[in-house]
Amino acid sequence: MRIAATKRGISGWKATIAVAMSNYIEAGAIIALATSLSLWQSAFGFDDALVGVIAAVSANAFGAALGAMIGGPLCDRLGRKFIYTYDLMVFMIGALLITFTFNTTLLVVGVVLMGIAVGAGVPASWTYIAEEAPEESRAAHVGTAQLAWSFGPAVGFALAIMVEPMGVSGSRLIFFHLFIVAAVTWWVRRGLPESTRWKEQRAAELANGTKLSFFSGIRGLLAERKNWSALLFLIGVYGLWNTVAGQAGIFQPRVYEAAGVESATQQNLLQVLVWMLTAAATYFGFMKYGDRVSRRWLYFAGALLGIVAWAVLIFVPPGAFSLLFYAVAWGISAGIGAQAFYGLWTAELFATTYRASAQGMLFMLARVMVGLLSLVFPVLLTSMGLEKLGLLILGLLAAALLIGTIWAPETRGKSLEEIEVARYGKLVAPHKVDA
Repeated sequence: MRIAATKRGISGWKATIAVAMSNYIEAGAIIALATSLSLWQSAFGFDDALVGVIAAVSANAFGAALGAMIGGPLCDRLGRKFIYTYDLMVFMIGALLITFTFNTTLLVVGVVLMGIAVGAGVPASWTYIAEEAPEESRAAHVGTAQLAWSFGPAVGFALAIMVEPMGVSGSRLIFFHLFIVAAVTWWVRRGLPESTRWKEQRAAELANGTKLSFFSGIRGLLAERKNWSALLFLIGVYGLWNTVAGQAGIFQPRVYEAAGVESATQQNLLQVLVWMLTAAATYFGFMKYGDRVSRRWLYFAGALLGIVAWAVLIFVPPGAFSLLFYAVAWGISAGIGAQAFYGLWTAELFATTYRASAQGMLFMLARVMVGLLSLVFPVLLTSMGLEKLGLLILGLLAAALLIGTIWAPETRGKSLEEIEVARYGKLVAPHKVDA
């Protein structure tokens, strides 16, 4: 396969933005559920244990994990466009089920379907964007996905404030808005081209007579020893951070309540502030400087600020200062933090032949980690209190900071092929499957 030119064949920022909308939909699905779980609980009469189960099978955890496990390998086998086109159909069915649900069963089914669609779509979007981006602005393009992910919660919480007087009916409208966004995104994506790098890889496979199966990407990924260190590194960076962020995403209203803020409107206003600042930090921080300054120290700054934010929320007496400080610091840290770097580094550290499979596996593991804690988080928060549970939160964030700072790769300004040759000593051939 030839070394790709600096400028890839891409329909520009339109394609990047259209594919990045998977992240708006993902975050929107999580926040729509986060702002409505208590309402559904009251309407259908289930207990805190089932709250944890619903959160665990959602786009925030196991639902997305299942989707990623399926979508990643299929993305390498059938193409990036196949996944980011058809996964939205499953998402729209789930969104409609929740919009019109009249019992707990339909609610759970809708949550699971949305989660599976998100899990399949997000790895495909990160992969596609990175593969089609020019190397000199890869962080800027990948950051667009993070920007879309930031706007999802900002809009979701703003809508929750607007429809709060409507109760469950208002929550239904939020899920219906996600259906509309998914439908429009699906329509726009139909005309996008396939990833140039994937087409070149597939052509090479056909020319070589390589036989592929669903598991070819995973098998090739795990057969290469150099990939294991990258997998462990990214689990440490994203998996640990996301275990905290996942609880914040789905259970933040309960965390605020434990910190002394009982008004749903005030909770949602704080979250709007968090995510608007995340969007601003993504654009003015990660997208502007991710291709220009040391990524190691940019990551360190975001990770450290996140630890300080949670330490203030947990240990400083509840009040305007601690809550506003948390909202500002956590919002900014998320914009230049682990998720943006995860999307970038995962695309850079793995070969094209199994890049999406690596994305799917890592996204699956990260969501499983969130899901395991989500199963017990509401009960732990009630029984232990925020201060004791906060020690676990700070420990996870500190570990992610150290791993990402110490082992940050130096890939800025290099093409994906140049990185691949530097890591493996050559361009990686497709893994062959026995006939």
